[in-house]
Amino acid sequence: MKIFRRLLEVCVIAGAICLATVGFAKDAPGEAEVPGFTTLEWTDLIPPADLEILLNPPQYVTQVEDGSVEDQISSQIQNSLEAASDDRYQQALSSTKVNAELNGAKIRLPGFIVPLEFDEEQTVTQFFLVPYFGACLHMPPPPPNQIILVNSPDGIQLQELYMPFWILGELSTSITENDMATAAYSLRMAGIEAYTE
Repeated sequence: MKIFRRLLEVCVIAGAICLATVGFAKDAPGEAEVPGFTTLEWTDLIPPADLEILLNPPQYVTQVEDGSVEDQISSQIQNSLEAASDDRYQQALSSTKVNAELNGAKIRLPGFIVPLEFDEEQTVTQFFLVPYFGACLHMPPPPPNQIILVNSPDGIQLQELYMPFWILGELSTSITENDMATAAYSLRMAGIEAYTE
């Protein structure tokens, strides 16, 4: 089961990188910059060296023909296990490394909310902000440097989990672990906006 989970993580993380680069537009139509906050994309959270590795995967990832023996799930599992120990690509797929320049930055980032703490009225006071719907709930979590632990002292009312939001606040580079996932960033929320296209 652990092998299958690792394979799913590899697939989901690769998908998250694609979603992070094309899923949310930095300047979506109708969205104005917010004074005092820098609008980021999810790839901005990945250190440049790791991002370079992820955007240029090794040949064993890119040169697999559809339907070939290497394309079979058993071959993918074996390749993943053999490569995981010293392969920088595999390490980047589960990295806790952060972009240190963002520590203390006031940011604005779109994403999906995964509630962690809430009261009887369903007011969410702590949540993970993730780059794609279903992360940590229906799918394996993204790498820690693609998860932000958000604290919202005033709380927010969340009607639907599948709705994306712009979250504003001050970012910190601190690793937090819980039963659901590990986050390499945290943020004290200053504001929330509906994400519209």
